Amino acid sequence: MGIKKYRPTTPSRRWITGYDFAEITKREPEWRLTLPVRQKAGRNFMGRIMVRHRGSGHKRRYRMIDFRRDKLNIPARVAAIEYDPNRSSRIALLHYADGEKRYILAPLGLNVNDTVVAGQKVESKVGNCMPLREIPLGTLIHNVELHAGTGGSFARSAGAAAEIMAREGKYAHLKLPSGEVRLVDVNCMATVGQIGNPEHEAVSLGKAGRSRWLGRRPKVRGVAQNPVDHPMGGGEGKSSGGRHPCSPTGVLAKGGKTRSKRKSTRHVIKPRVKKRRRGGGGQV
Repeated sequence: MGIKKYRPTTPSRRWITGYDFAEITKREPEWRLTLPVRQKAGRNFMGRIMVRHRGSGHKRRYRMIDFRRDKLNIPARVAAIEYDPNRSSRIALLHYADGEKRYILAPLGLNVNDTVVAGQKVESKVGNCMPLREIPLGTLIHNVELHAGTGGSFARSAGAAAEIMAREGKYAHLKLPSGEVRLVDVNCMATVGQIGNPEHEAVSLGKAGRSRWLGRRPKVRGVAQNPVDHPMGGGEGKSSGGRHPCSPTGVLAKGGKTRSKRKSTRHVIKPRVKKRRRGGGGQV
């Protein structure tokens, strides 16, 4: 896999980069493992926009991914590595020994005809899934469960990986991709290896139309809108907003607390690393 550049036949083409898809071995998905997706454009069941700047985009079918890996102690052969339009990572089609087929997230280094298995006492190699108590310390893992049996919820995007730092009692210390160190039950399942397609963050869309293909609509600055549409809108000529940056509903955009009080942090040992901002008088 790698990044592909294009000849600058147009001004936007000069900046566009894409994938070479060298790792893809199958073009069409396994039809029985897909579902139709109804586009909602960021709207809820009442038709109100809950997430702005969403809509249109290319039509897709959802690939049903096995995040739980609950088919234990049955070996599976990797039949193909496929492209998934719904996520940044690649997916792998598994053919189990009993004839069942499933999709999983494709880790880095997993190839066609490799054999993977999920269970309690299995080898710690790329693609195998096992409880955290069985994985050696320092191993890179992905698709980590937060609660046993619920399916993986951590480290699922392209190039992501968590690391097992230590084990103490019934908890394992995991360093997440965000830099947060968190306690997770040792009975939770995780898959060995790093998610593939790490070059995803280096891809340049290059033009606005390519964002529209992904279902991303244009964003308009608040100060450029009318007062009826945004708290920072209006004013004679160009204005700076006249207040702290906020959303159309008045929620502060920089420094405002948005975390729910119901969410507990008792399992967080070290919070995620905050990016340092450079202010007018130096670093903040």
